[in-house]
Amino acid sequence: METITVNASEKYDVIIGGGLLKNCGEYVRKVTKAEKIALISDDNVSGIYSDRVKKSLSEAGFDVCSFIFPHGEASKCSDTLNKIYSFLAANHFTRTDCIIALGGGVTGDMAGYASATYLRGMDFVQLPTSLLAQVDSSVGGKTAIDIPEGKNLVGAFKQPKLVLCDTEALRTLPRDFLIDGMGEVVKYAMIRSAPLFDILMSRDIDSIWEVMEDIIARCVAIKRDVVEADEFDKGERMLLNFGHTLGHSIEQYYHYTGISHGRAVAKGMEMITRLAESKNMCRSGLTDELMTALGKYCLDITVEPEAKDLGGACLNDKKRAGSSISVIICSDIGVSSAVKMTVDAFESFLK
Repeated sequence: METITVNASEKYDVIIGGGLLKNCGEYVRKVTKAEKIALISDDNVSGIYSDRVKKSLSEAGFDVCSFIFPHGEASKCSDTLNKIYSFLAANHFTRTDCIIALGGGVTGDMAGYASATYLRGMDFVQLPTSLLAQVDSSVGGKTAIDIPEGKNLVGAFKQPKLVLCDTEALRTLPRDFLIDGMGEVVKYAMIRSAPLFDILMSRDIDSIWEVMEDIIARCVAIKRDVVEADEFDKGERMLLNFGHTLGHSIEQYYHYTGISHGRAVAKGMEMITRLAESKNMCRSGLTDELMTALGKYCLDITVEPEAKDLGGACLNDKKRAGSSISVIICSDIGVSSAVKMTVDAFESFLK
């Protein structure tokens, strides 16, 4: 078991290890004075984990009410969010109570945004059950919903009180979800850690289990360092979005149902690196090395749109400021930077 402490505007621990869900109540009791817990989950995860989580929370003295929504990115919208608000009101939750997200990135984003906004703020705890959520979205305090014009365009910063990453939960994931999470893992290696990249190159999708806890801890530590340096995404934190500008546009192209987030990010990393290499903005051969790593984790995919077709959708990206946009480029493995371009220059870059 490993504990990584995040010193953001609110200090909290990310605990990584096996069997944490069945004992979550004792951990949650240490970080909140809440009497009631709103346990938010989707209809896939709830059937597997809700009973053991509710049992542990009840044994710790909490009154637990559950809200379950249909799984998938399509549910991360204002309609589901409003249903969460209605659920909280109908069950008389107060601002001294607590919301817990049990599930993947969609659940964490929506539950976090609800906790940031309902009654202007409630305590919030993350119980991420997917690899993508454990290595990325559960840490750092970004919460959001999607709108038709783009992904994560409406949201708030809300740091959790605690994150429990139960590695045993990953064993119940369908293979596709494990592959999806590895897209974010490769991203962390590319932007900040050549040693992590070496580990990934020495493994594949089947043998990565042997070092999974270490992989999660390395990714969380990288994100911790970046968030502590730039909590509100004004500078260095933009690096975490390597592959995301084009990746989010790919997800939007497929209406958030045709391609998963991790796969879209993987394709975004490939596209942006291939373009950068063609313009001598990164080391020669970097794209091939990236593609080798992606191939080991079944992330070397094809999509219908080309980079030049995605420019319009990218202009709604959160990294745009006025007439410019920051493009995240890796000049080598573990070396990344935000390159500011005008909108016109960015559209030219994509060609």
